[in-house]
Amino acid sequence: MKSLIKKFIPKSVLSLYHLILAFLGALIYRFPSKRLKVIGVTGTNGKSTVVEFITKIFEEAGFKTASQSSIRFKVTDKEWPNAFKMTMPGRFFIQKFLRQAADSGCQYAVLEVTSEGIKQYRHRFIYFDIAVFTNLAPEHIESHGSFENYRAAKGKLFQAVKNVHVINIDDKNAEYFLQFPANKKYTYGLAKGDINTKNTQFKLKLIGDFNVYNALAAICVGVSQRIGLEACRGAVEEVGGVAGRMEEVVSKPFKVFVDYAFTPNALEKVYQTLTHQLANVSTNKLVCVLGSCGGGRDKWKRPILGELAGKHCDEVIITNEDPYDENPMEIIEQVASGCKEKAKKILDRRAAINEAIKLAQAGDVVIITGKGCEPWICVKGGKKIPWDDRQVVKEEYEKIRDLRAQSRFKN
Repeated sequence: MKSLIKKFIPKSVLSLYHLILAFLGALIYRFPSKRLKVIGVTGTNGKSTVVEFITKIFEEAGFKTASQSSIRFKVTDKEWPNAFKMTMPGRFFIQKFLRQAADSGCQYAVLEVTSEGIKQYRHRFIYFDIAVFTNLAPEHIESHGSFENYRAAKGKLFQAVKNVHVINIDDKNAEYFLQFPANKKYTYGLAKGDINTKNTQFKLKLIGDFNVYNALAAICVGVSQRIGLEACRGAVEEVGGVAGRMEEVVSKPFKVFVDYAFTPNALEKVYQTLTHQLANVSTNKLVCVLGSCGGGRDKWKRPILGELAGKHCDEVIITNEDPYDENPMEIIEQVASGCKEKAKKILDRRAAINEAIKLAQAGDVVIITGKGCEPWICVKGGKKIPWDDRQVVKEEYEKIRDLRAQSRFKN
């Protein structure tokens, strides 16, 4: 029904509709962001982890803080999961959340800001104080029409924020975001920028260079608010893990990780990080389970995801993810076309995870991507099937462990 409405109503009318809703949401909840310092985090990858890092820094510094991400909602000590399967919820929900934060005495609110949310004016009438740019890679191209339009949508956040901008200087799109005026600008990178790792020793519990970038982004935000560099670093080093982001679900005799990565850029970084772990042990292998997040959009990336899996992984299992109204086997075939004969195609996601764990031996690594901690599989007709990759991994691992133990006992 929604798609039919969008098809026949002019874009200008839809834009006005979204803008009016944004204003009404802010009006009903009495423009709560005016009582807060709001931090908006945008980019293709890393947003949720940056939100977690920033929240930890401000909490450790003694500030009452609220945060909203694709993982969870948090207002001071109260938190609850984001079950919307939407990184940036609707305008009324966001304004209600900000009102709750303001009424709870929060000084800061940290929000993930998406290009789709900006396109629908969900960011309007939120008075952002700080804008953070993580990185940019092709995503939502079919929705926006081009990469340039996608980037321009992200840029609207920086255009609206006049106080503090935090920018990943190592990203090739940094110059685009640096063009927007701000009272203060902070850049970060591995070898350059206002905040970098050159003279600072980090001992993050989270693995991967991408998490160093995420930590640096958060540290820049902290420093911009006069929180000392050492205090910021200490806070990010305390973060033991982020739900569904390179989350280690099984540790022995092999490792099983669950990660949200569903873009080519994010997926390759995940594979590279885990391949690096296995680099000095040639007998061990990397087993991956993947699909293609979000039926009906970004079909261009499906064979690319398969190609990356074939390039980096020793065993590749392609399975169902969130087909929505598309035929899930057709999606699987499109992903599989990128790695051809290397791909095992298993429609049932639980069966695919079971097969991956069966293939794993001591010292191997299994990586299951695309859903992270998402609580649903979205299928035809708007139906949602309750799901959690992490819980399924635990259940299937226990089954296989018990079967192997029984086999050894019989022998």
